[in-house]
Amino acid sequence: MSNFIILPILIPILTGILLVFFRTKITLQKWLSVIALILNTLNAGYLIYIVNQKGIQTLEIGGWKPPFGIVFVADMFALLLVFTTNIIAIFCLWYAFKTIGKGRESYFFYPFFQFLIAGVSGSFLTGDIFNLFVFFEVMLISSYVLIVLGGRKIQLRESIKYVLVNIVSSILFVSSVAFLYGITGTLNIADLSVKVTQLGLNGPLLVVAFLFLIVFSLKAALFVYFWLPGSYSAPPAAIAAIFSALLTKVGIYAIIRTFSIIFYQEPQITHQFIAWIAALTMILGVIGAVAYNNVKQILAYNVITSVGFIVFGFAVFSKDALEGVIFYLIHDMNIKALLFLAGGALITIAGSSQLKDMGGFIKKHALLGWILFITALALAGIPPLSGFIGKLLILKGALAANSITFYWFTGIALLSSLLVLYSVTKIFMNAFWKEPNTNVESNGNIKGILAPCIVLLLFSVILGVGAEWLYPFVEKAAAPLMDPSIYIDAVLKE
Repeated sequence: MSNFIILPILIPILTGILLVFFRTKITLQKWLSVIALILNTLNAGYLIYIVNQKGIQTLEIGGWKPPFGIVFVADMFALLLVFTTNIIAIFCLWYAFKTIGKGRESYFFYPFFQFLIAGVSGSFLTGDIFNLFVFFEVMLISSYVLIVLGGRKIQLRESIKYVLVNIVSSILFVSSVAFLYGITGTLNIADLSVKVTQLGLNGPLLVVAFLFLIVFSLKAALFVYFWLPGSYSAPPAAIAAIFSALLTKVGIYAIIRTFSIIFYQEPQITHQFIAWIAALTMILGVIGAVAYNNVKQILAYNVITSVGFIVFGFAVFSKDALEGVIFYLIHDMNIKALLFLAGGALITIAGSSQLKDMGGFIKKHALLGWILFITALALAGIPPLSGFIGKLLILKGALAANSITFYWFTGIALLSSLLVLYSVTKIFMNAFWKEPNTNVESNGNIKGILAPCIVLLLFSVILGVGAEWLYPFVEKAAAPLMDPSIYIDAVLKE
């Protein structure tokens, strides 16, 4: 039964390798890609059922017991994210079928899409800090290929910055792993928790903890976000959507996992610092979202704002806030994919990403307009959409902390929500209700790409209306984050 844990990694890797040999058979590549993602989704659902019934499951590669061997850990937190990852990937792929173009399809778009999913899933499931680095690299190398496919000037320019930032962060990552191993003599996450608690989080270990925070902040676009707006604006909408839904979330997941299991002993130092940079990220992100009149830039800065909000919820580090973070992560993965796909459809109509080139689209494209408007409400956390429950729990946890600092940060979070709503509503009003721009001719060829947007929007409604059904799973996911002994005992089996 535990062998099912490796399938979310194995299925996309084997599928990606197989697809390489069918470069010219695009239809076959499409079918195999979708089948692989559906199988992965079903497998993740089955694992969620098993973990809900029997608790955290582990897979020890080669029979080597942790902390000496490689171990994969299927806890509820990781599995909920793996499940959501594959659902979103299916609809981004569906969108790509109509929009990505034969040129990119012929140059291994589908294989590297699968490798990206393998890297993301492996990052969620690994129980070893070095293998977290390995799966980060699988994910990043795949993203390097996807961001340059097509070879347009803007893609090549932005990819240089994207690659350089990630090379620097990867060097810092492997250096941090080496320092941590030198101090503790282990790389297993559960065993690291035991060793760091015994040694005490101070001196060299505290420095290493902040090195990891820098690494994961670079990858999550937490405060150090200068690379993200351009990088997420360069590729086609389907690629930008999967990037915005998954890549920053892997960085956030890494922060949550390491600072709730390994470096949780001095929250007055680590978590307070995380809260400050999260608040600054919210402020800077929402300023960009409001200031720009370019659809791609507005959407990219909304990604940054949500990163700050999620990490702020984690920094609060209470039961309510952590449950809210998990709710909100699932919501944000879905809604950011939807936002970029709908934004891509809008740009297809206008032939431009500038708001000044848009107007009057409500007459011919009312459905897309209302999709964007409801998405804006979901982003702001308006009930009964998916963002409401997560946002409510995070803010409830922050207010319950009885901290003047958290009161201020809660105010920033609420204000950022209003400004996020304004930024996306600005797109809706300018593109759909403003007087038509006589210099722009509507393309109108978007009927085939609205279907995945509609399904993702329905998913948001289901997550919001069905929050009571989802809550027991979220509660189970948050428990090991609040009490690391649950995770440690399941992995080390003490």
